[in-house]
Amino acid sequence: MAQSRERVPVQILEHDQIASTLAQRIAGVIRAANAEGRPAVLGLATGSTPIGIYRELIRMHRDEGLDFGNVVSFNLDEYYPMASDSIHSYHRYMWENLFEHINIPRENVNIPQGDIPREQVEDHCRQYEEKIRGLGGVDFQLLGIGKTGHIGFNEPGSGVESRTRLIALDTVTRRDAAADFFGEDNVPTEAITMGVASILDAREVALIATGEHKAAVIRRAVEGEPDPDVAATYLQTHPNATFYLDPAAAAELTRVKTPWIVGEVQWNRELEIRAVIWLSESVGKSILRLDNYDYREHHLSSLLARYGSAGPLNGEVFNALISKIRGKSKLPQGKRIVVFSPHPDDDVISMGGILNKLHHNSNEIIVAYQTSGNIAVFDHEVRRYLDFLNRFGRDFDLGDGRIEDLTGRMESFLDNKHPGQVDIPEVQTIKQRIREAEAVSGIETFGMRKEQACFLKLPFYQTGKVRKDAIGPEDVRITLELLEDHKPEIVFVAGDLSDPHGTHRMCLDAVMRALAEYSGDAPEVWYYRGAWQEWPVSEADVLVPLSEDELSLKILAIYKHQSQKDKAPFPGQDDREFWQRVEERNTGTARIVDRLGLPEYFAMEAYVVRRNGRPLEVETVPTSALGDRSRRRRRSDFPGAGTGSQPGLEGDAAEVTELGGQTTR
Repeated sequence: MAQSRERVPVQILEHDQIASTLAQRIAGVIRAANAEGRPAVLGLATGSTPIGIYRELIRMHRDEGLDFGNVVSFNLDEYYPMASDSIHSYHRYMWENLFEHINIPRENVNIPQGDIPREQVEDHCRQYEEKIRGLGGVDFQLLGIGKTGHIGFNEPGSGVESRTRLIALDTVTRRDAAADFFGEDNVPTEAITMGVASILDAREVALIATGEHKAAVIRRAVEGEPDPDVAATYLQTHPNATFYLDPAAAAELTRVKTPWIVGEVQWNRELEIRAVIWLSESVGKSILRLDNYDYREHHLSSLLARYGSAGPLNGEVFNALISKIRGKSKLPQGKRIVVFSPHPDDDVISMGGILNKLHHNSNEIIVAYQTSGNIAVFDHEVRRYLDFLNRFGRDFDLGDGRIEDLTGRMESFLDNKHPGQVDIPEVQTIKQRIREAEAVSGIETFGMRKEQACFLKLPFYQTGKVRKDAIGPEDVRITLELLEDHKPEIVFVAGDLSDPHGTHRMCLDAVMRALAEYSGDAPEVWYYRGAWQEWPVSEADVLVPLSEDELSLKILAIYKHQSQKDKAPFPGQDDREFWQRVEERNTGTARIVDRLGLPEYFAMEAYVVRRNGRPLEVETVPTSALGDRSRRRRRSDFPGAGTGSQPGLEGDAAEVTELGGQTTR
């Protein structure tokens, strides 16, 4: 087992395991306090991460009789100013997601008040602290972590002695919350939060983090020195604090990313490939040029010893990587394929290149858009379509008044709409239709037919709000019905875990649960990324090269989603438009492949492929079949480069260089 550089205990569990583990721990705290004849004092957090824990606690109360009658809760924070009945308030969040489903007495619930006059805030904060102390302190404190490393709203600069107080919110924090408030301008600039010292006083602390977007700050919090700029680092000093992470959030920890640096490892092919790619990038050499010294000087002597010398090891990894590259002729042909797209643009953003190739390979493709995506349409887009409808009605003398009544009702609502207010059904519908029309236009860019677009409208999404319901039986039934109707041999699903609001993760859950009930043969499952980040070359099973023209066509398909153009409502932490991210990521993957010493292409998409949860067996292309690489690169300057007609290449070597992509220097 690898050692680590971690300064605080860390448990790495799957997403659902985190929820069940911590719910069980909280139940244990409650029962222990009850046995002692005293109230259990819980410190609670908000946000998307604890939702699973709260749902499990509700289930335990309902099915197992877990008693909250002698529980007292203290929430970490609340926006200021914030009315307690606002859809953005943490008061409302806690009642909707936990308190109204259990038997906790209302008077035992404590949440900082965001709707009191400013001159009363200081006294309110002091009384909050006194009430916690009067109960003997918090038994169990639940925490999340923000991108700045904040716990509660203890932003960069928060001191270790800080207590409950009013604090100005960091720009990054406000940008993170912008989607919830339908725009950064609507996010409060301040919040009331328990301080670092208040949190550290708890007898037990559990910090939870899920998703790739938390990986960098988790590494800083777990492995870095305690620092006022990253409040979570103070937890290293707590005698009973534990970080609970899913594999995605733990991905940047040294023992996960580069375990050979901190101790002995059990080598397998996947780890060998990851280590050799890391070494190649670290020393700035292509794989076939790595030597024994490079391995020994970078903690990889044990790997080198398995092969005796660098040459055979380099060759094995090089061949394995070459075998991942698949152009049009190596991609599926004549298969039944279902592409699941969480939002109406994820298909073209994340897999537009392969979708185009699969269509031209005569596959039978259905693109199933799982959600309407209607909350991601700006109101000004609706106004534009309402104006069109009015003009259309006048031009064609549709004078029965129904169009004017409908558009007038929607315009009146939009004129009086408050930030974050849930749209009326008519507005939700027109936003849905806008996105459906864009989705059809997107796939038509590749020559596909509008009949190949299927809109599932999964119920979990149909709340009209940013926060969604849990995946339920109806979501699974709708998904299963599609699978049973089309009997796919291949299924594409979103593998992004960085989606800021978890829709990708939830849509993936719906597909996996449906596949578990599916009556047909298990299909290949291809996981794509791209909206938020790309698969690393080391993790990808398939690399699909794109020529410059193919990447341009993919970007054109993204352009068809005009409601997301220029500025998407939910951009995450990346200000660039989605087409700009795609261009950078796809060309960036190709550059990485080139630096590793593999053939050079203009752009590349990456995929992970599984059947029944296991990687597929892939035939390794021997180095001897690749021909002379330098000759291949010279051939790339011929007019036929990238078309499969390069002279001097035959067999597997021709397939490697054909791939539907350019190999220009």
